[in-house]
Amino acid sequence: MDSGAIRRRLALGLCVLTAAGLLALAAPAEAHAAAAPCPGRKVRTLPFSTGSVHVYKSGGYVCAATYAKNPGPLRTMSVSVQARGHRPVPHKGKHRYHTPGVKVYAGQRCVWVKGSAGRGSVDSGWILC
Repeated sequence: MDSGAIRRRLALGLCVLTAAGLLALAAPAEAHAAAAPCPGRKVRTLPFSTGSVHVYKSGGYVCAATYAKNPGPLRTMSVSVQARGHRPVPHKGKHRYHTPGVKVYAGQRCVWVKGSAGRGSVDSGWILC
């Protein structure tokens, strides 16, 4: 192989590595938005005017997270999960896209889920009975 062919292959390799590096820098924001904050299978979506609460179930555990309809500036968001016969487990804070997941062990019990984003909110009543 002559030196011109080696240089072309090195230049091509450098271009591929540069493109991969740029994609890696852009990916974390998209991956964060797409990553589910709760493990398990989604069993319910509770929509409301400014967002929705996604409810997941896995091995007796129920997890819920509130998602904003229009991600953007920080806004007050909350989520709460309560297994029947137990106290609610709440989370409230300022978030751009979604709250962290709130997980409780419910076993075979019904759960009550609440969530809010800005001025909108939802209250499920007893579900997953």
